[in-house]
Amino acid sequence: MTALAQPASAQPASDLLAVHSIDEFVFSVPDLEQARHFYTAFGLDVRDDGHALALHTHGHPQRWARVLPGERKRLLWLSLGIHAADAPRFERRLAERGMARIAAPAGAEAGGLWIEGPDGLPVQLRVAAKASPSSPAPREFVPECRNAGRAPSRSQAASVHPLYLSHILLFSADVDAARAFYEDMLGLRLSDRSGSVIAFLHSPHGSDHHLIALAKSEGLGLHHSSWCVPSIDAVGLGSQQMEQAGYAQGWGVGRHVLGSNYFRYVRDPWGSYAEYSYDIDFVEPSSTWPAADHPGEDSLYVWGPSLPADFIVNHELQAV
Repeated sequence: MTALAQPASAQPASDLLAVHSIDEFVFSVPDLEQARHFYTAFGLDVRDDGHALALHTHGHPQRWARVLPGERKRLLWLSLGIHAADAPRFERRLAERGMARIAAPAGAEAGGLWIEGPDGLPVQLRVAAKASPSSPAPREFVPECRNAGRAPSRSQAASVHPLYLSHILLFSADVDAARAFYEDMLGLRLSDRSGSVIAFLHSPHGSDHHLIALAKSEGLGLHHSSWCVPSIDAVGLGSQQMEQAGYAQGWGVGRHVLGSNYFRYVRDPWGSYAEYSYDIDFVEPSSTWPAADHPGEDSLYVWGPSLPADFIVNHELQAV
């Protein structure tokens, strides 16, 4: 399989200083068994991890996320992967720019560098293997026409299992300030944006079009996690798979402008989403992406069904 993790000893090709991956995102929900059902139906490898759930993709070593028990659905912290040689360099950068260290949140693993990110989000920088893709995502195409039917058989359709975490989209009260933090402190680079409403950031070490996206709200929240699948059929089959499991609400199938990927967002029981994503743009390591400020209509989609009325509502704040 392409676009998989690299050893922790792998070092960047240049002296740039930037995080290379989302090593893990952690959030709470009021019902772990409901979360187990949702993410298992989505096609992830859901494992017990102490009093939490760990979200893996089948056949991949990375633990992409953890789900902890809590009174409500809430993003708790974000751990970002860095190269070993960059750890002291990040310490110096944070000190030079007056960024104070904070204690690890309750339940978080100690170690690494803990700082307060935008909207009060605890952010950890820790040495880790590169989990973001290092080449474009796998793409499977239908066979050429050879005087025989080419569509997959419904009777033999297998369950959809995403390959890896592509990105997460975070709500922020100030998209411009949050973007400045991830760029200036952590070395991410702008891919595209639409005014001060939404911004997409990639890693200069090589990643999908966006590793982290930021959307305007009144505060912090996790809007969606996006998971790579290898074909447009997998997007459609995943949508069907989730509807049969009781999760019919969502948005798509459609295609984005920024990132270019085909999508289906499936609404979870707490008002946020998990996305099946196929054929997203890839930013080569140390390359320059032609970042631009796009019209609002291009920040959403080229084609697809109408946007659900509450698609951009931050339900984490609504719950409060």
